[in-house]
Amino acid sequence: MAALTDLTIAEAGAGLASGEFTARELTDAYLSAMEGARDLNAYIAETPEQARSMADASDARRAKGAAAGPLDGIPLAIKDLFCTEGVLSSAGSHILEGFAPPYESTVTQQLWDAGAVMLGKVNMDEFAMGSANVTSHYGPTLNPWKAASGDAAGRDLVPGGSSGGSASAVAARIAAGATGTDTGGSIRQPGAFCGIVGMKPTYGRCSRWGIIAFASSLDQAGPLTHTVQDAALMLGAMAGFDPKDSTSVDLPVPDYTAAMTGDIRGLRVGVPAEYRMDGTPAEIETLWQTGIDRLRDAGAEIVDISLPHTKYALPAYYIVAPAEASSNLARYDGVRYGLRVEGENLIDTYERTRAEGFGDEVQRRVMIGTYVLSAGYYDAYYLKAQRVRTRIADDFRAAWDSCDVILTPTTPSAAFAIGEKMDDPIAMYLNDIFTVPASMAGLPAISVPAGLSGDGLPLGLHLIAPAFGEETLFRAAGVLEDADGFDARP
Repeated sequence: MAALTDLTIAEAGAGLASGEFTARELTDAYLSAMEGARDLNAYIAETPEQARSMADASDARRAKGAAAGPLDGIPLAIKDLFCTEGVLSSAGSHILEGFAPPYESTVTQQLWDAGAVMLGKVNMDEFAMGSANVTSHYGPTLNPWKAASGDAAGRDLVPGGSSGGSASAVAARIAAGATGTDTGGSIRQPGAFCGIVGMKPTYGRCSRWGIIAFASSLDQAGPLTHTVQDAALMLGAMAGFDPKDSTSVDLPVPDYTAAMTGDIRGLRVGVPAEYRMDGTPAEIETLWQTGIDRLRDAGAEIVDISLPHTKYALPAYYIVAPAEASSNLARYDGVRYGLRVEGENLIDTYERTRAEGFGDEVQRRVMIGTYVLSAGYYDAYYLKAQRVRTRIADDFRAAWDSCDVILTPTTPSAAFAIGEKMDDPIAMYLNDIFTVPASMAGLPAISVPAGLSGDGLPLGLHLIAPAFGEETLFRAAGVLEDADGFDARP
């Protein structure tokens, strides 16, 4: 039998159900693997005793013949943005260092209700602001992959961000799956950089209650896993209506795994002209064409489409998201919870606390957001960006008349070395150029590992579906995954 940590979630679930091994044995295998991979800095809080207790509870349920939950006994890593009762939930920031909330986020509670086991909390860019997992107060997370050649050969690589700890943990097989959050690509881009599946559901499909906010109209929880089937299994447990979240949509949650029929004959796959951008590396273009050919060979109809406002998505995003961040982060003032740095008076306390508690990238985005919301600039920047966002959503709505899903690259490059692009925020922001449009429109999207770069690093292909079209998305992604046959490992 393969090592327990090599199993997918679906395989591990089958092994637990048949009695080949226990949840405790599976959990201990992951805890042991975590000890040997601490140099990755993927976990910032390990919870071994809690994990063993949850695994024992799963084994006890099975011993009694009780109905097993869909993730019963499966060890997962939780992004540090999710509030977990009594366990560190700091959003990767010094300003929340040591914060252990007295409540559980809706998404994690639903995972525990499904029988999952918590291995610990994983690293992330501070307040989810970053594309490389290098802005965390706890230091950068390393990608378990290494370049075989090129400028990055022998150097530590970024795992992508902001869900870099989640992606690194899954790729290194120190978690069977992980939760992430995606604001502009923060699940899909790390998934592509680490050679795993990263899935962002429709905005409103998963509750945001108990998730520390970055940009409230964009943030959405989703899974990072080894396979598309595993992503479907995790999302089935994570999704659902929550009356505590005013943006949660009251729709039934389908059986996503049942949607993966392997048949996409007649499915219309849109290929947007605007994603063919000057300067895109030839290997990204080649990978995209290979994906198109594989879907066509599987019976899909390839349709050329236009999304004319795509070029405005990234600049509009970097107005809308910082504006919402500046509002959301105003609550961290050193008065109610978190870090407090005493000043000479109340205003001085605010200033000292925020200056010491927030890192450079968070401060940069708060200042941008405050500026675009200020008197005299609101109409010129924020209001105009929201109008552009509406046009982007309109482009997608028009596209669905001629296609069922859209295929694009996930990222404009493979993972890069830690330290690169740190002094150039624009270059860092461009990592999200292919993922941001779907986020601005609130659409479900998934990154599937599809090949290796010339330097031997993973590259991903990206599928987008209409709102609440996750079933179609999983069906197409499953076929793409099978056709790609990606089985490379770090």
